[in-house]
Amino acid sequence: MPEGDRGITYFTEATSAETVIARMAAADNPRLAEVMRSVITHLHAVVKEVEPTYEEWMAAIQFLTATGQMCDDKRQEYILLSDVLGVSMLVDAINTRRPTGATENTVLGPFHVDGAPELARGDTISQDGKGEPLVVFGRVVDLDDRPVQGAAIDTWQTSHDGFYDVQQPGVQPENNLRGIFHTGADGRFSYRTIKPIYYGIPDDGPVGQMLNGLGRGNVRPAHLHYIVTAPGYEAVTTHIFVHDDPYLASDPVFGVKESLIHEFVHHDDAARAAEYGVANPFWTVETDFVLTPSA
Repeated sequence: MPEGDRGITYFTEATSAETVIARMAAADNPRLAEVMRSVITHLHAVVKEVEPTYEEWMAAIQFLTATGQMCDDKRQEYILLSDVLGVSMLVDAINTRRPTGATENTVLGPFHVDGAPELARGDTISQDGKGEPLVVFGRVVDLDDRPVQGAAIDTWQTSHDGFYDVQQPGVQPENNLRGIFHTGADGRFSYRTIKPIYYGIPDDGPVGQMLNGLGRGNVRPAHLHYIVTAPGYEAVTTHIFVHDDPYLASDPVFGVKESLIHEFVHHDDAARAAEYGVANPFWTVETDFVLTPSA
């Protein structure tokens, strides 16, 4: 062996990961090196386990290429990929560990919009009036069930036919089914909207093709979105799911948690409908958002 080659590890099937990791010894970013050591170790282990053919590995590269090509300023196919693989929910769970009783997080989703209109208690977020009327009641409280004053409840949802306003410009009014409400001293909020329905996530790209190939569906169960913030408390990004939705157990992005499933109650009561300012019949749902102090 030439003098300069002593101590060098050359690439073999058996030592593939170790050889690649050894080349990072001079890395000046310790966190990047830590992450890449893990990625390389597990990626090489997967390749050794499944032993892909040349054609299969090229298909994997083409899948990733097509995923990137689907991304633009309105669509992020890599986020969708992260969602359907359960990685988005896992990262969220790791970063939002909370005490028992606190409201659990779930995925933000790609359709949140900054600058939704700020509305008064009892106002409606439905600008087109289409859909089954729903009245939402709730409180924002701390872990000791004390009301949180001045909390902001940012809410958004799909239309009666399962589309967000930003998916249908020119069809839905801008900021349809979006609004921000604030709690008073009693910690309470309420607003009018429509009962959400289930809807399909985009399946016209490589991620959709992958789901089809795996025999998985692309339909998300009906839900309302929320971001709840208050000074001195951790922000909560969460959903309310309809209790009897047929897709609760097959949410393609794994966003359903048992604590987030709420009973939506149907009413046929003209007097109450008039009191709430909605058409009869109508639905109601109640929820508390339980916040934890910020660190």
